[in-house]
This record gives sequence, structure tokens and C-alpha cells, in this order.
Amino acid sequence: MHGWIIIDKPLGLGSTQVVSAVKRALRQGGYGKFKVGHGGTLDPLATGVLPVAVGEATKLAGRMLDSDKVYAFTIRFGAQTDTLDAEGPVIATSDVRPTAAQVAAVLPRFTGPIAQVPPAYSALKVDGERAYDLARAGEEVVLASRNVTIHSLAPAPAPSGPEGEVQEATLTAHVSKGTYIRSLARDIALALGTVGHVTMLRRLKAGPFDLAPAISLDKLAEAGMARTLEHLLLPLRAGLDDIPALPLSPDQAGALRQGRVLTGIAADDGQYFACEGDTPIALVEVEAEEARVVRGFNVSMSRTEP
Repeated sequence: MHGWIIIDKPLGLGSTQVVSAVKRALRQGGYGKFKVGHGGTLDPLATGVLPVAVGEATKLAGRMLDSDKVYAFTIRFGAQTDTLDAEGPVIATSDVRPTAAQVAAVLPRFTGPIAQVPPAYSALKVDGERAYDLARAGEEVVLASRNVTIHSLAPAPAPSGPEGEVQEATLTAHVSKGTYIRSLARDIALALGTVGHVTMLRRLKAGPFDLAPAISLDKLAEAGMARTLEHLLLPLRAGLDDIPALPLSPDQAGALRQGRVLTGIAADDGQYFACEGDTPIALVEVEAEEARVVRGFNVSMSRTEP
């Protein structure tokens, strides 16, 4: 059981609660104890793709945090909340409503490299404390601007109100790590001369994982009880689909397991997923025909991946 279970996270649950559900399903299915971790936090008010790493795949969870994400989200115009979503109290209002054409016209300003100020209600730390803890305690939270990249930002069709005005706009964004969709929605609304907050947020893709293999928590629980979780487990290498494979001989695999450097590797410089047959051995860095272990995987040869 080394690989990925992709959960379609429901509304109202935190990412750690989903991890607990996967642990519970493994336990109920009699699979034994495995490390379990998630590949990128989703707010309780967000739904969608949450990659959950099982076993040796947890060594790659950090790569998910660094990966691009794709979100669909809805901005409701006319009210801004302190949390920038539907959970918090309203702190500003506006009677201004943009037209769909105005929304589309402003999006290029938020495409490409941009600077954004994260929400006060975020998990970022300020002097060792979580920003959301300080904000909930009534303290003023001032976070530094950060540079992120919005690779693409596109509107979905929306119904028009009087004179073409819209009450809300649904957008799809492909973003770099560290991007806060709530901040993006706030800034888009301000650029349109109004205020707004996020009422819907759904992650469509995280790194290489999209909604196609994603399962509900109900299906997860059923598979645990039926002892069929292995059929839902994506292989460890699924989290490395952007990295080429490096096939190894048994002697080379043994050397990497011992932490030794392989020489005479006929491959371009860069990272590779080193494997012996179907068995993952290590994530390696090749430089000047030498391969060094970046992350080693403790996967038994007697149990190959699905």
C-alpha cells in the first residue's frame, strides 16, 4: 500500500479530517499501519481534488505542495467579508455591479506574475503563530505581499441582470504554488470598483491529479470495509508523471538502496524516477552521468505496485 488515493473532498471537512478517514479505512480493511499525509491543504469551505499519500508516497507529498493547481471559483459582488469567503461577517459593501464584459476585460491584469497579499485568515505564521488564530483573537494581521503566477484565468458564462450587470462571476484559474484564490477574488472585485468574496471554491487539479480518479469519502469507506482499497490506490509513480523513468539493473538498484552514487548513467542532467521493473527505488538527480538519491523508497521487491 504505497501510492495515492485521490479524494473528492466534500464541503465542510478539513484536509486533516480526510487523512483521518483514509487511516480509518486502512485500519478497517486490515491493511496494517501506514503513514498517511495529504498533498496540499483545502479549506473546509472548498471541495475537490485532495491527493492523499499512503506509505512511501508520503515522501513525495512535499512535491504536491510545490505543484501548480487549477480551481473553479465564484465571486459574489457587493460584499466583502473578513475571511474573504462566505464564512465570515461582512466588513464592506458596495452597490456597484460589473457587467460580464467588464469582468472579462479586467482578467488580463491578473494573469501572469502578480503580487498578492494573503488573507488574514490563512495558515501563514506571524511571529510563530498562525495568522488565522491571531485574526480570530481580534488582533490586526498584516501579511507581506508575495509573488505568485496566474498561468491562466478565464470566466464561465454567467446570467446577466439589469443592464448586463452580474451579481457574481465564476472563473477558472491555473495558478502557481502559494496562490490564494480568496485574495485573487478580493483583488478582482476591487479592480472592478466594487467588493466581493468567494462563495464557491473547487479544486479541479493538484499537480498531476485531476477529478477523474477522485472518489467520495463514502466510496472510500465502502472500499475499506470490502478490503478493496488497493483497487483505488494509484501507484507511487503517479505523483511523478512529469519526471522521466530511469530503469535500473538489480545491481544498480541495490547500490542506490545503499545510498551509493551510480556512475556512467547515459542520461541528461535532471531528476529521474529510478525503478527496477515495476518497483520504485528512488527519486534521483543525474549530473555529469552520476546519479545521486534525492528520496529513497522502501518498497519490497516481493510486492509490486498496482
